[in-house]
Amino acid sequence: MGAYTQAFDSDELDASVLMMAITGFLPATDPRMLATIECVAVGLAAPCGLLHRYSDPDGIGGSESPFALCTYWLVECLALAGQVERASRLFERVTAYANDVGLLSEEVDPAGGELLGNFPQAFSHVGLVNAAWAISIAQQFA
Repeated sequence: MGAYTQAFDSDELDASVLMMAITGFLPATDPRMLATIECVAVGLAAPCGLLHRYSDPDGIGGSESPFALCTYWLVECLALAGQVERASRLFERVTAYANDVGLLSEEVDPAGGELLGNFPQAFSHVGLVNAAWAISIAQQFA
């Protein structure tokens, strides 16, 4: 598949692999990391554009909705890869789900846009700040 996956011997995608670029383990511009970013962006996207954490069955009943944090990870990776316009559009899309006082939850219902899961979710807000910072830095070098 040419991309990093959930496990060494797996073809299953997991948004957590985006952390390799965010933490500096690999540059976001590394060819395999770019392929990973694209595979995750396409393979884990919900119809609303936000990202699921992973797609394979986890043994827990029911289904999960897309995660704000995972989407912000993608935004940050896109910015680190120099895809500033794409990162900015996705940033605006996910941030638009914040409620009237600017709070985000853990997950977002892809059909109706309702905020789901833990609320407010600190991790989602940390992702927002980090993604905004990455876009800001990338814009300086664009």
